[in-house]
Amino acid sequence: MGLFLAGNELAESFMIRGVYKLPFQFLGSDIWITTTAISSWIITLIILIFGIVVGKKFANADEVPTGLQNFIEMAVEALNGMADSILGSNRNRFINYIGTLFIFILTCNLSGFLGMRAPTADYGVTFCLGVFTFAIVQFQGIKNHGVGHFTGLFQPLPFLFPINLIGEFANPISISLRLFANLLAGVIMLGLWYGMIPLLGRIAVPSFLHAYLDLFSGCIQTYVFCMLTMVYVNDKL
Repeated sequence: MGLFLAGNELAESFMIRGVYKLPFQFLGSDIWITTTAISSWIITLIILIFGIVVGKKFANADEVPTGLQNFIEMAVEALNGMADSILGSNRNRFINYIGTLFIFILTCNLSGFLGMRAPTADYGVTFCLGVFTFAIVQFQGIKNHGVGHFTGLFQPLPFLFPINLIGEFANPISISLRLFANLLAGVIMLGLWYGMIPLLGRIAVPSFLHAYLDLFSGCIQTYVFCMLTMVYVNDKL
C-alpha cells in the first residue's frame, strides 16, 4: 500500500493537475482551471511585460546599442536570418507570426527554470499551435493556387490522393506531437528525479538536467517547430 501511494505521489509530480473547478459544465463534463492554464497566463504576462519594456527601450533607442537593446537587435537579426533562409523574399509577410511563435514556445519551454510545468508538455497547447500553422498553410495554398491547391492532391497520380490528403493533415499533428513528446519526456524525467532521489541529491545534479532538458532541448524544439512551420508555409507560396 505504501509503494502504491508513493507511486501516486510520484506520478502527480509531473501530471497536469486541476487547481480550481469552475461552477458550470460543458457537455456534461466539469471544467477546471489547470496548472497548464495558470502557467500559460503567467508566461503570457511575462511576454507582455517584456514587450512593454522593450517597446519603451526602443522608443528612446541609443545609436550605439548596449545591454538589452543590443540583445534584442541580435535576436531580431538572427530571427530574420532564419526566416530569410526558408521564406526568402516572403520573409516580411510571416516574420511577425514566426517571431511570436518562437517567443511563446521558447518561454514555455524554459518555464521549468521558474518551477512551472511547461505548458508545451500539454498536447492541448501544442495541438492548438499546430492547428494555427495548419490554418495559415491552407489559407496560403488557397490564396496562391486557388483550385490548384485541391487538384494538386491528385498529383502526380490520381490514386495518390488519399496519401496526399493524409500528408496535409499529418503535418500539424507531427510537429505538435514532436514538441509535446520532447517536453513531456523532460517533465517526466525531472519529476522522477525529484520524486525518487533523496533531498541531498536534488541540490546539484538537477542543474545539469535542467540545462539539457529545459535549456538545450527547449531551444532546439522551438527552432525545429518554427523551421517546419516556415517550410510548410513556403511550400504553398
